[in-house]
Amino acid sequence: MSELRIILRHAGTVLIGQLAVMAFGVADTMIAGRHSPQALATLSLASSIYISIYVALNGLVQALLPVWAELHGAGRHTALGRSVRQALYVCAMASVLGMAALCWPDPWLAWTGVPPELWPQVRQYLQVLALAVAPSLLFRLYGTLNQSLGLPRLVTWLQAGALLVKVPLSVVLTFGMGSWAGLGVVGCAWATLAVNTLMLLTGLWLLRTQDIYRPYRLWQDMEAPDAAQLRRFLALGIPAGLTIMVEVTSFTLMALFIARLGEVALASHQIAASMAAVLYMVPLSLGIATSARAGYWMGAGHPMRARQAAHTGLAIAAGMAVLCAGALALSRHAIAGAYAKDAAVAAAATAWLGLVAWYHLADALQAVCVFALRCWRVTLSPLLVYTALLWGVGLYGGYLLAYQGLGAWPATPSVRSFWLTSSVALAVVTVLLLARLEWAMRRPLQSLR
Repeated sequence: MSELRIILRHAGTVLIGQLAVMAFGVADTMIAGRHSPQALATLSLASSIYISIYVALNGLVQALLPVWAELHGAGRHTALGRSVRQALYVCAMASVLGMAALCWPDPWLAWTGVPPELWPQVRQYLQVLALAVAPSLLFRLYGTLNQSLGLPRLVTWLQAGALLVKVPLSVVLTFGMGSWAGLGVVGCAWATLAVNTLMLLTGLWLLRTQDIYRPYRLWQDMEAPDAAQLRRFLALGIPAGLTIMVEVTSFTLMALFIARLGEVALASHQIAASMAAVLYMVPLSLGIATSARAGYWMGAGHPMRARQAAHTGLAIAAGMAVLCAGALALSRHAIAGAYAKDAAVAAAATAWLGLVAWYHLADALQAVCVFALRCWRVTLSPLLVYTALLWGVGLYGGYLLAYQGLGAWPATPSVRSFWLTSSVALAVVTVLLLARLEWAMRRPLQSLR
């Protein structure tokens, strides 16, 4: 089977599962939008904080994919099993950090000037999600293992099946049933905790019962922490996790700065951010598939085939980005209307969705670049590029343009200001990362193991 077909098949399977997970958030957004503008504003703020924290921890775990793909390519099955068990220590540390940050979110709310009347519900929402951090990260570990082995279908089935539980559970817990009035938007958080726990328990059962995992001897007794291996994990995972955090927060933190513009601005931005996140699932899936193949060929001792896999993934991402951006631009009126019953929110969201289409063109290529760069052990330079451009130019530049003025441009207090500066910053990031990847692929390969 050609490299193109393998990457497409792997990415397509991952994409179905990622879209199912993304549909959790999309469904919550639509449910909150139908409940009230205040509920949608609360969800927007709480989701921004949760995602900002969770994606960094998630990236820490996801960064282990090329490690395990390389061990898989080299045929070192029992070493892969030991590596997975060592990764449980990383998950434990990450879970403690994530839970602590979500249980006490007040510094985030105060720093960004969120209206005090929204604090109680945002705080309550995040404290429920704090309980979901550990099962979410452990399931991500299971998913990363499967992706590194080129076997993502079990994870996809679990994610798609969980969607069938998540949506009705969110509706019932939010709106209530019969004489019970429901929990409001916090009900969506309880539903998220329930489905994440369900997916984890099912994944553990599959690890225990499916023959495909037996060569890796995963269920041996836990070894003591291996300091050298954990240092290698963290050296790869911490910059990777921080890079993803900077990338995602470069637009999720927009919600916290946009909050002072009012509920209509915040609600319409949440719709735009949700669609940007949905579109991101396509290059994310391609990045996962591309890094799995490149890592496999590294372990097998074929560096030229690893480079071919990286180039193939980038070419697919470029084509898919044009198709996705075009589809969004043509359907933005219908999408905005489906999300919000409030006419002002829908009208504003329609305008922002046009900007999201341009944003995605750059987002797609840089996403695959970041995943591929990890296979060549490059994680620090993407972090520096992201921090300088996405935070410095995109987020801070948007803040200046919206509230203080930027150079010759006067202050324009609008959601548009943030999306314009972020799109420009992301385009520059894409050019720099493409050049960095080409340079990295010319160097001799070093082992991750």
